[in-house]
Amino acid sequence: MIAFIKKVIMHHLTKKSILKLKQSSTLVINEKCKHLISNGKKVYQFGFGQSPFPVPDRIVDALKKNAHRKEYLPIQGLDRLRDAISKYLKKKTGKSYPKENIVITPGSKEAMLLLHVAFNGEIILSAPSWVSYEPQAIIGRNKVHWIQTSRENNWFPTAKQLENKIKSIRKKNLIFILNSPNNPSGTVCKNLREIAKVAKKYNLIILSDEIYTDLTFCNKYESISEYYPERTCISGGLSKWCGAGGWRVGFFAVPNKLSELLKNIKTLASESYSTVNSPAQFAAVEAYEGDFTDYKKRTTNILRSVGNYVYNHLKSNKVLINPPQGAFYLMPEFPNKKFKNSTELCETILDQTGVAMLPASDFGFNPKKMLTRLCYIDFDGERFLNSNINGKLLEDKIIEEYAPNVVEGVEKLSNWAKNL
Repeated sequence: MIAFIKKVIMHHLTKKSILKLKQSSTLVINEKCKHLISNGKKVYQFGFGQSPFPVPDRIVDALKKNAHRKEYLPIQGLDRLRDAISKYLKKKTGKSYPKENIVITPGSKEAMLLLHVAFNGEIILSAPSWVSYEPQAIIGRNKVHWIQTSRENNWFPTAKQLENKIKSIRKKNLIFILNSPNNPSGTVCKNLREIAKVAKKYNLIILSDEIYTDLTFCNKYESISEYYPERTCISGGLSKWCGAGGWRVGFFAVPNKLSELLKNIKTLASESYSTVNSPAQFAAVEAYEGDFTDYKKRTTNILRSVGNYVYNHLKSNKVLINPPQGAFYLMPEFPNKKFKNSTELCETILDQTGVAMLPASDFGFNPKKMLTRLCYIDFDGERFLNSNINGKLLEDKIIEEYAPNVVEGVEKLSNWAKNL
């Protein structure tokens, strides 16, 4: 009877925790910016992480060609698409994730949510982490343990930090979520091999969120699965490198040793979204089978160039910041004691300069740490992509021509910081 009462109480507490969740801050800032703009305020949209570039024409044509597809596809996803993703991962990581171990999901976000619901254990996150990791863990009733990182280690945990955290938890069933290039820092994990050794020692499950890996500025796709394939799951999709966020096509790849987890995820998929949009799945085949090397090189070089422009024009003794290494984010710190927390800092900056950013507290940091996430994609990606640019780091005058909002917003933010 006592055990039953405890179970009822825990269920009630978990339900209350879920109902207390707030809307995703990245989506909220996007809506807030739209509202301010509609009311006539000049806003520099550095808050929402959506690719500015158009979807490649060949992939759009494939979507049009398959618009008549109205049938339900298999729960696990289109066979040809899963095969294409399997070959893509083999080429990129050197490791085998057979098509039977891949599930197509409505965006990688849904893939991760299903993992949290299917998993019975606890979650290790490192601050900074993407805003939805912790809320999804709460929905899945999995306790979260945080590791605080530092700028000196590129905002990733050291192997020693991870091992100490595992020892302190004393649980055998753990997932560590790793995201590189990282949202919100825009940095790349340089110690994957060392982290993999710790993971292997403690039989850790790793979720490698590789949604930004094709946007690594050194042009090297590096996955922790290369060092620890036996218990590394990979999530990815079309939203970032391909610019097709609204299409909602993602994937989840599971190693053979986690077949039971895959089975549970497939069951949850069947009882939630049934199957992913059929025309978009057929179009995604073109995205993974086709050669988009030139598109990726051009878009990545633009992001690298704009990121470096922001970094070079913002860094100072009033703004501490690491150089950009991937994705389209930077994480500036404003070391001062004028504000109660990073939320107040961001609200003040938006009110006084029009620059919209997200507070570091949304990404797992102590609210008193004056860090923010800056997303530098407030420009016309199609116009920029069609310009006459080469593969070298772009000159400031080109950034000023094709990304004027970024240039103006950074200037306002820099001037504001000088007066702190």
